[in-house]
Amino acid sequence: MTATQLGLSPSHHSTEPVGRIDTADHSWRDEGGGSEVAERCLTFLSNIEITTQPLGRNDAQLLDGLAIVEGRLLVDTNTPVWPGDLLHEAGHIAVAAPEHRANLGPIEADGGDEMAAIAWSYAASLQCDLSLEHLFHNGGYRGDSAILREAFANGSYLGAPMLGFFGMCDPHGHEQDCPFPAMTRWLR
Repeated sequence: MTATQLGLSPSHHSTEPVGRIDTADHSWRDEGGGSEVAERCLTFLSNIEITTQPLGRNDAQLLDGLAIVEGRLLVDTNTPVWPGDLLHEAGHIAVAAPEHRANLGPIEADGGDEMAAIAWSYAASLQCDLSLEHLFHNGGYRGDSAILREAFANGSYLGAPMLGFFGMCDPHGHEQDCPFPAMTRWLR
């Protein structure tokens, strides 16, 4: 499926191919895994058709260096970004209802959506070989990073029931042989 079929604008602030930014043009926090981790995350997002593009001068930011505009994840070239935040913010795009995804952004606070994005980002982090320390880094999550790392390390998958409700996974393993964090689909 193309970006246009997904309702995403193929041209917006970027000369890169649709759906993908170049990690070399951006600044990544080394304590978050640096450009190597960012590359794995961006490749995964491109493969599941979540568009990433450079942040334009007039785009409002949601998080330092990142914004969600019209269903795309935009990354500021001048702001050091935590690579794990790419997955978290992409999680908001992924869990959005398909009919709202193309118009998504900026995200407003919603507890259910936030929990679903956290669970989605964890499942995605496994696909990207991203550690819990890099995903739930100490620079975010309003001081709850350690709690999230411990919960997910112990199999307490906060937000997984929301993903199950959206038909994206089997949070308890009742319907299939591979329960969460395995995903039946990456986009709602």
